[in-house]
Amino acid sequence: MLLCGIIDELTKSAPDTTTIAFFFCQATDVRINHATAVLRGLIFMLVDQQPSLISHIRRQYDKAGKQVFEDVNAWEALSEILTSILGDSLQTTYLIIDALDECTTGLDRLLELVAQQSSACPHAKWIVSSRNWPAIEETLDAATQKTKLWLELNEASVTEAVAFFIRYKVQKLTEKKKFDNSTRDAVFQYLLSNAHGTFLWVALVCEKLTKVPKRNIRKKLKEFPSGLDELYKRMLSQINESDDDDARLCKSLLGVVTTVYRPIMLDELASCINLPEGVADDHESLEEIIGLCGSFLTLRGRTISLVHQSAKDFLLREAVQEIFPDGEDIVHYSIFSKSLGAISRTLRRDIYSLLHPGYPVNQVNQPHPDPLASIRIVAQLAFSFAITTFIGSRLLA
Repeated sequence: MLLCGIIDELTKSAPDTTTIAFFFCQATDVRINHATAVLRGLIFMLVDQQPSLISHIRRQYDKAGKQVFEDVNAWEALSEILTSILGDSLQTTYLIIDALDECTTGLDRLLELVAQQSSACPHAKWIVSSRNWPAIEETLDAATQKTKLWLELNEASVTEAVAFFIRYKVQKLTEKKKFDNSTRDAVFQYLLSNAHGTFLWVALVCEKLTKVPKRNIRKKLKEFPSGLDELYKRMLSQINESDDDDARLCKSLLGVVTTVYRPIMLDELASCINLPEGVADDHESLEEIIGLCGSFLTLRGRTISLVHQSAKDFLLREAVQEIFPDGEDIVHYSIFSKSLGAISRTLRRDIYSLLHPGYPVNQVNQPHPDPLASIRIVAQLAFSFAITTFIGSRLLA
């Protein structure tokens, strides 16, 4: 939230000659939780704004083709490209990386690159955010010019920013629910008193309030405990108190989402958990199931993901018995088993009707609907789950 505000302000106030590139790391998504993805994203945004910079990519591409950006040497190629771009441009450039602590692969070399380039290219301004991890702070201390900001030591500024966010969210609720002034003020004061400087808590509570009838707002408002962990506990309690079948389904879904290596799509859900009969192709029912999981999960378009890394941390810390009643390895085995079943039922010879076995991959057009959509995640992850499940697993004992 903080860096989103910074990006918005820079975009509005910076001169037209300024270039702004940003990347948001997310530990729960294998596509955006590694250092190579960070560089790829930053380079794309820089070149998109300054097309002349594509010459730096072209030099690497001409050497080895697109594989240079995708194989095990991708980091070396991309870091060389970014270094070349920053050395070539004299314009002020802002490179913004959110949640460095959620970069789970290659973090050390990413930190070293940031520290090195921030010293070597004064016109390139790096803005990064992270939890207070000593290893991250230690490496970034090597930068010769830097400014540190600890949110814990700037509580007044954070509180003011959260209050501004609360005003905005309450105004939106007031417009939607047609609150009178008394109800509006009551909602504002409760949020302000219980947010404890946490944007996510405010966002989650306001999302819940959008589904509450206006007549029950004041009563329901007091059911939301202060603090993020307490709110998560309340959400978990509500799942446990729901219908047995619904509770079992929700916990199964939460177990899968905290286990897989990237967010899953609605179409892939049936390949991951046991769904009630007739539900697999009913997207409205699938969305309803996701809604039963409180605000642990979010649905953007057709993509299901955890609302935040803190939700995953909470579930793995406080709810292991609920989401993995038989152990995490059983969830791995279940996904692997369902993966094989789904692949066996779906695959057939020439599934895209290409007719010719030598058809170039880059010329293949996916049909709509795509017959492989429902098994894409299982095809990608089955091997990984096989290793996790069987290598050294008690299931082989």
